[in-house]
Amino acid sequence: MSSGLDVLTIGRVGVDIYPNQAGVGLEDVTTFTKYLGGSATNVAVAAARHGRRSAVITRTGDDPLGRFVHRALTGYGVDDRFVTAVDDLATPVTLCEIFPPDHFPIYFYGRTPTAPDLRIRADELDLDAVRDAGIFWATVTGLCQEPSRSATLAALEARGRRGITVLDLDYRPMFWPSREAAREVVQEALRHVTVAVGNLDECETAVGIREPAAAARALRGEHGVATAVVKQGPKGVLAVDDTGAYDVPPIPVDVLNGLGAGDAFGGALCHLMLAGRPLDECVRFANAAGAIVATRLACSDAMPTTAEVTAFLEGDAQAIGGGRTGDGGPTVSRSPRSGDRGRH
Repeated sequence: MSSGLDVLTIGRVGVDIYPNQAGVGLEDVTTFTKYLGGSATNVAVAAARHGRRSAVITRTGDDPLGRFVHRALTGYGVDDRFVTAVDDLATPVTLCEIFPPDHFPIYFYGRTPTAPDLRIRADELDLDAVRDAGIFWATVTGLCQEPSRSATLAALEARGRRGITVLDLDYRPMFWPSREAAREVVQEALRHVTVAVGNLDECETAVGIREPAAAARALRGEHGVATAVVKQGPKGVLAVDDTGAYDVPPIPVDVLNGLGAGDAFGGALCHLMLAGRPLDECVRFANAAGAIVATRLACSDAMPTTAEVTAFLEGDAQAIGGGRTGDGGPTVSRSPRSGDRGRH
């Protein structure tokens, strides 16, 4: 029986504890708000905001914050059937500091020596759902530790480069012994995907090359990826597929919090790729979604709808809640993953 899912992601989940004051350190913050977080989870939320049927494969603690994760997912319209609890671990939390326009330190708690979402097991996967989903989205963070590594690779192998299979090259040094150790595992995963998405540092981790065009050639030529999306910082995004290479310029906005922009980019990219739109159009739309989120405080709660992104692209500044465009301000695309590389 078909899962009926447009987008199925696998990877990290947690609870973001965000300060309600910008420009001050955590020691001086007086109030916080909690939100759903985790890169793979945020991508599923972002896709759902565009009307896509989405789900995430992940694990939480068997605790109140784990129950909050389920409630938040269903509230955003994300299927939580593949979210299970780990009895002996707590649901992780992430705190950040907000120093616009480009400094957003983040602090992970409850992820060492392991976290519930790194306890995803291959023998518990619904591989039929993995095969049936319109897009299957995996992350490099999910490859950093066993048993999640084996589970992610098993899902990718079962998928067999069917349809649109994405590897988000979200390399986070704190989760790996070295860049070289990560590269070995990432290249194993690349054998099973059709799309790779990452910034310059993440591409260097994946293929040992930082120059954008050369990195895209390596992803496509040496590793068989059909579509390479390379985020180039202030130069925008380079996207390459069989139809050609496209340089998509950055979008200037007044940044409040750069975290989450990369996940908004991912969910929006999924939405237009499922619609069969040309690659350059997909990336322009995704860039706009990321720009909108960068003008807002939260990650999951900030993900825009299709109507908001369309209005923003058409020049309606009110579509992003008062953020100004085209004023020469900081560019989201120069670092769609600022601080935590625009996601968590």
